[in-house]
Amino acid sequence: MGFAEDFRRFFLRGLAALLPTLITLWLVVWVWNFLWESLGQHIISAIIWVWYRLVSWNLMEWQPLVQMRRYWWSGQELPLWVVKLIGVGLSILLVYIVGLFVGNLIGRTVWRMAERQVMRIPMIRAIYPAIKQVTDFILAPRKAGQFDQSRVVAVHARDPNVWSIGLVTGTGLRPLTEMAGGEMVTVFIPSSPTAFSGYVVVAPRESVVELPLKVEEAMRMLVSGGVVAPLPEGVSLPPPVQQAEGSSLAAAAPPAQERVA
Repeated sequence: MGFAEDFRRFFLRGLAALLPTLITLWLVVWVWNFLWESLGQHIISAIIWVWYRLVSWNLMEWQPLVQMRRYWWSGQELPLWVVKLIGVGLSILLVYIVGLFVGNLIGRTVWRMAERQVMRIPMIRAIYPAIKQVTDFILAPRKAGQFDQSRVVAVHARDPNVWSIGLVTGTGLRPLTEMAGGEMVTVFIPSSPTAFSGYVVVAPRESVVELPLKVEEAMRMLVSGGVVAPLPEGVSLPPPVQQAEGSSLAAAAPPAQERVA
């Protein structure tokens, strides 16, 4: 075994060990930058504006606006990483307060009224509903049983001999249901490894096979490309078959399990 083969083998081992940590750190940094760029820096600007208004009303000691901005943005009075830390921390607090507000009846009603007003804008009306449906599907609290085992299904999406793993996202289109003369369901087929992208199919209810899997297990399987396959409770993987030298793969392979109806 030469140096090139050793390098390739150990490099892949190191990559497999480091990649989960690197991807996790990348996601944390992405969330940090998203909060800072979307909310944090604007909150700091709002703090400067409130500071300036308090000074103009003689409620605080007079300071020029340039000095206020220098205090936050120059990096001399406060290090920039401290400013970003304050902005991201206040962003998290703001998100929590918004969630607390819309979590009660009055706040939810006010929020829906604001949404109806925003939906009157033509450009936003074309984009906002689709984005809201996706974010609600991913982030909104779910009712008991909404995404239990029966919501992960297998369906013939493109080939009658190939099964695709998907998630039932709703009932089928009413015109299609009436035309087909039977119950239809809408199934989202995620892609691998980017499981949050994919395509949607509408299939007859009787052609969809419900799987005893949780959504999290199905997503792990899809993201890993099938490497991380969930096992039924109480079932463990069989020990690897030691293939004798010179024996064929067919002789060493265990017999396929029969499908239980």
